[in-house]
Amino acid sequence: MQINLLKNLANELAEADVGQIIEILYNKKDVNEFLIAKKVGLTINQIRNILYKLSAEGLVSFIRKKDKRKGWYIYYWTLDTKKCLQNLEHALQKKILNLKELLKNREQKRYYHCKTCNIEVGEEQALEHGYVCEECAGTYDLSQNEKEIKELNAKIAKAERELKTISDELAIEAEKEAKIKGKRERKEIKIKEKEREKAKRKRKREKKKLEKLNKKIKNKPKKIKKKKR
Repeated sequence: MQINLLKNLANELAEADVGQIIEILYNKKDVNEFLIAKKVGLTINQIRNILYKLSAEGLVSFIRKKDKRKGWYIYYWTLDTKKCLQNLEHALQKKILNLKELLKNREQKRYYHCKTCNIEVGEEQALEHGYVCEECAGTYDLSQNEKEIKELNAKIAKAERELKTISDELAIEAEKEAKIKGKRERKEIKIKEKEREKAKRKRKREKKKLEKLNKKIKNKPKKIKKKKR
């Protein structure tokens, strides 16, 4: 499910090879950039340029390590699934708003169509030219908006279904993050408890040592000073 949604993001970005890169990085961590370049069939510089663009959008992150043998740095890339879904969610929300605006125009305004040139204009433009096409001087016909309205409604419904799916996936991601966060917090609590217990034992040992030392000093026989004659 997620991988198909993320490929949709690639289409929204309109960037060549992004879909394939997303598929390579999906559910993996710290993927060697040379491996990505080999699988996609691009040079290392080409693949880096694409990945840098995705990084600027916050869709991928990287770490770099120095190759001890060759002496240069190699980048290892990780896909941010949540950020990708959020970007796609935003793009779909924008798309739905645009489609609804087009639908509103179709429902409230009239359009005219030239059959010869296969172009359509708004009523104002048609009126300005006396309902005559500027290209072929043919007469404009009133467009039947029913078909356009039906298609727009279908596109809106599809986009809203996709948006719902993305929202569900983001909820799953949030749940995963909450579990990881909870696990990390429990681990930190255990570490702190161990540290407190360790410090407590240390204080106890030091206390016993001090008590032992004080007892030894207390029980030590006093030296009797001899009087001078």
